[in-house]
Amino acid sequence: MSNQEQFLALADSLLAAGCIKFGEFTLKSGLKSPIYIDLRRIISYPKLLEQIGAAYLPILEKLTFDRLAGLPYAAIPIATAVSLAGNYPMIYPRKEVKTYGTKAEIEGEFHPGETALIIDDLATTGGSKFEAIEKLTGAGLIVHDVVVLVDRQSGAKESLEQAGFHLHAVLTISEMLDYWETSGKVAKEKITATREFLNSPG
Repeated sequence: MSNQEQFLALADSLLAAGCIKFGEFTLKSGLKSPIYIDLRRIISYPKLLEQIGAAYLPILEKLTFDRLAGLPYAAIPIATAVSLAGNYPMIYPRKEVKTYGTKAEIEGEFHPGETALIIDDLATTGGSKFEAIEKLTGAGLIVHDVVVLVDRQSGAKESLEQAGFHLHAVLTISEMLDYWETSGKVAKEKITATREFLNSPG
């Protein structure tokens, strides 16, 4: 199975597990969206999680880094799956700094001067990535690359590139929509509505 076939099989698995839904959903911003991506559900599907861990590897093999940094909370199970699939050591920046014990901002073993590769589930605008990058670089780590499962293509790639970071995605929204339209897995009007929504300004 080629990488492309593997990725498209993964798109179908995400659809089947309800991680990508079509309908009418109210987003955090208050906007009504015809698509909803909920990658937190994957933890309930061990085989899917294993499939996702393996899907990151072809991208990671082309990059240079010392350890993975999974972003809390949705990407920690994904980063763990990638770590197991590729035998990569893993760390993660905490959302809240511990006020007791080691008061660690970053969990796991690392050494200043090492390169951390950020693993996340979804890229939208890139905001949450910058927060994590700041924590990691503040601890003396170097960050060049961010790898996500799905790029919503809502500006994250551009904003990260502007700041000198590279965004890589296993799947993009447009690739999945094209594939589902061709395969007939999703109704044409839902695909059209989603494309219109994603291409609308603001």
